[in-house]
Amino acid sequence: MTRRIESDSDITEGLHQLEKAEPRFAAIIALAGPVPLRRADPGFEGLTRIIVSQQVSVASARAIWERVQRRYPELGPGDIMAATDMDLRECGLSGPKIRTMRTLAEAAISGQLDLPALAAAHPDAVRTAMTSMPGIGPWTADIYLMFHLGHADVFAPGDLALQEAVRIGFAQASRPSAKELATMSLAWSPWRAVAARLLWAYHAAVKSRDGVGL
Repeated sequence: MTRRIESDSDITEGLHQLEKAEPRFAAIIALAGPVPLRRADPGFEGLTRIIVSQQVSVASARAIWERVQRRYPELGPGDIMAATDMDLRECGLSGPKIRTMRTLAEAAISGQLDLPALAAAHPDAVRTAMTSMPGIGPWTADIYLMFHLGHADVFAPGDLALQEAVRIGFAQASRPSAKELATMSLAWSPWRAVAARLLWAYHAAVKSRDGVGL
């Protein structure tokens, strides 16, 4: 069984272990402030919300998701299949996101994408299954693993905010690439998902301090 992050005490334990493994995390922890748990229910609705968040700002994603929730309070695959493209566009969804959602809905209904089974699967199996679906890349799979399934040893090296947080916090000349950051994060195992939460909190704190909007 892989370790899961279920409570704030898990975050506290992870932060303690990260600081022991990498002394430079001490200053990052001090500036980041509280590191949120950020757990959400797994399933189709949770995965759909991540699709909404792809390649848009946090504020835009929140606004779109609020419109989706108003129209579909308990979003399921059947809602997506029954909706017209115009219905979904009125929520703020782009054409590519609509196509991805329809593909996921079809896969969930047919059983090709068995989200309940993936909840108990190893992270590697989850990542392979999810990225085999059109429109789902490594970032989406990693976010689902971290926040919806709670895996403790997962990272999202392709995330630009994480790359920027490492550039600033580790005093690097430039942002690390996804490959470089993936390699770097191995030293933070088995608490890489706590490291990600910490670095996101640190990124937000630094940008707020410097007067740069997120």
